[in-house]
Amino acid sequence: MNHLPRIVAACLLVGAAVAHAQDANLGRNLAATCANCHGTNGQARGDTVAALAGMPSERIVTTLNAYKNGALPATIMHQIAKGYTDDQIKAIAAYFAAQAKK
Repeated sequence: MNHLPRIVAACLLVGAAVAHAQDANLGRNLAATCANCHGTNGQARGDTVAALAGMPSERIVTTLNAYKNGALPATIMHQIAKGYTDDQIKAIAAYFAAQAKK
């Protein structure tokens, strides 16, 4: 009996499970870079920057894309937004949308 196909299939399943586990935290991990200005988990302090927690993901995606393509003026956000792919922006937006507002 040739067990090679079963071994290959098992390796592929394990690899897919590991990749999925990494993706589960992708939004959180990418969003951590926003904490310096927007607060931990998007809970901004004060009113100088927007609180991202609980903001609809569509609004975050639209805003980041506007920064990214230069449609929305900024001091630093246009540079930051250009560093993310569209999928990464969606992951960040989903993470912040799922956070509770305070």
